[in-house]
Amino acid sequence: MDNVRKNDELESKPIGKLFVKLSIPAVLAQIVNLLYNIIDRMFIGHIPEVGSAALTGVGVTFPIIMIISAFSCLCGMGGAPKASIAMGEKNLDKANKILGNCVSLTIILSIILTIVIEIFNRELLMLFGASDNTIDYAVNYIKIYSIGTIFVMISLGLNMFITTQGFSKISMINVIVGALLNIILDPIFIYFFNMGVQGAALATIISQAVSSILVLRFLLSKTSILKISINNLKIDIKIIFSCVALGIAPFIMQATESILSICFNTSLSKYEGDIAVGTMTILSSLMQFAMLPLQGFTQGAQPIISYNYGAKKYDRCNKAFKVLLITCLSYSMFYYLLIMIFPQIFVKIFTNEETLINYAVWALRIYMAVIGIFGIQIACQQTFIALGNAKMSLFLAILRKIILLIPLIYIVPLFTPNNKCLGVFLAEPIADTLAVLTTAMCFVIVFRKTLKTNESAKLFNK
Repeated sequence: MDNVRKNDELESKPIGKLFVKLSIPAVLAQIVNLLYNIIDRMFIGHIPEVGSAALTGVGVTFPIIMIISAFSCLCGMGGAPKASIAMGEKNLDKANKILGNCVSLTIILSIILTIVIEIFNRELLMLFGASDNTIDYAVNYIKIYSIGTIFVMISLGLNMFITTQGFSKISMINVIVGALLNIILDPIFIYFFNMGVQGAALATIISQAVSSILVLRFLLSKTSILKISINNLKIDIKIIFSCVALGIAPFIMQATESILSICFNTSLSKYEGDIAVGTMTILSSLMQFAMLPLQGFTQGAQPIISYNYGAKKYDRCNKAFKVLLITCLSYSMFYYLLIMIFPQIFVKIFTNEETLINYAVWALRIYMAVIGIFGIQIACQQTFIALGNAKMSLFLAILRKIILLIPLIYIVPLFTPNNKCLGVFLAEPIADTLAVLTTAMCFVIVFRKTLKTNESAKLFNK
């Protein structure tokens, strides 16, 4: 399919069919991308004799991994919607400059992150909740993982520029190839070569390197509408600022996962030690099973909403949002029911130790108590990003985690003195409920009121 026809699809193809075409590959890519860390934890958790300690140690590295992912979002989710809107405005030169600047920003940030993590990894991991029993596993994993930071950021961040053009199948293939390679390499390095957690990290960075090569290959090809060129790699402060301003919301969403992980791990470690921290590793992994498919749906809708917003076809934006909302809410409710009915099955994916299983099962039901309505939060918040509304998306990103969840982690246990860990786990559903209600009201009231001042007011006429 040529580039002109690809643009015509975003502008004229029926919304339902277009959403399915773009979102299914995006969801599959997100699920497969999740496997990078999940598969590592699955294999590590079943290492004979040391599996539980190794799993907890690798879990402590989660904040650093999420920081790397956050900077990928800063570049990709900040730049991709901007590029898509420019494409809708028929300004391909501007779209290509946005891509080029995001490539340069990705490279610069990845180099800085690698240096910082390599120098300060032990200090950071102790801060994030590592104990004397788990610190060596954590250090051994992250020292190797950080070497591949540039591959992670390219494969996660720049792949979004492929999705935003409507080539969601290509972006999916880029991720799947890497994930399948990771599945193959993990048991070889961990068990056959007896490398343990170091083998898991090595398998991951090799796999991410292959994915990043595929991403760059496409963005340099004739097939891609947006193309990387040397001329566009020169930093333009205005372009960087506009992309960062929009990307700061998804950045905060990801980066605050690191802060949350620190808060959860240190609190749980203080109350009940390594078993509670190990449980949090499992819970955070299962939360990703909820979040990443939802993000896949939003990635499928983002090119439709952004492109048509740039093309001033607001009715199509409205229809795309409605489809996105229904889809996200349906998935989050389905996942909620599975968690509530079959918690043991999900927990046993990560461990076969009976004590940890029993502890994690009751914690999981509490932690995920309101995940069923979380589809509303993701659909509304990500639509703000797709439309380039940086201020509102930033506020909603800060609200759930920084304003609500972090304080609640310390406040709620004061009301559960007989089981302070129960209070820590309860903080999540309380914060989620308040965040969803606030986000829905902002989307219905504040955003509609804002749109009344311009031509796009008909976006929510229905």
